[in-house]
Amino acid sequence: MKIHVKHMVSLRCKLVVKDALNSLGIKFSCLDLGEIKIIDDDIPLQKREELKKILNRSGLELMDEKKSTIVERIKNIIVEMVHYSEEPPREKISIHLSNKLNHNYTYLSNLFKEITGVTIQHFIVLHKIEKAKELILYDELTLNEITHLLNYSSVAHLSSQFKQVTGLTPTHFKNLKKFKKRIMLEKL
Repeated sequence: MKIHVKHMVSLRCKLVVKDALNSLGIKFSCLDLGEIKIIDDDIPLQKREELKKILNRSGLELMDEKKSTIVERIKNIIVEMVHYSEEPPREKISIHLSNKLNHNYTYLSNLFKEITGVTIQHFIVLHKIEKAKELILYDELTLNEITHLLNYSSVAHLSSQFKQVTGLTPTHFKNLKKFKKRIMLEKL
């Protein structure tokens, strides 16, 4: 089970949440910024209310499960669209998400930013660049083909976003991979 904590954005916040969970005897397996993976399937209502109080005193807020679920669904749709779909959706992403989740895009966008700290658009860009890196490393497609596959308007647009995210151009990234291979082969 996952629970989300609003405003948990620093190491200090993580420590506060960790202490609260430990003091209440709530077992968890992972504590990331904004998200906690609880080992038990359900937290008793009394413990959940106590956790809310402790977090509120520190300026943190336990997120509504419904909101967290919507954000997870947004993430899943984007990951599916970028990494596993043969073709990008024919409509704008805002319309695609609205239709899939039966919510107004403005609501989805604001909720996503509130919970994750990044915009939906930025989340999409990060995933598209990760996919581009993967495709560049496979070395089976040209940059033009990658541009088309990831639904970029031009190679220049892909290259610009790639450099913004990674600090490298796609060509430099590809050459770096070849250079690292040569270094590793020389060590044999």
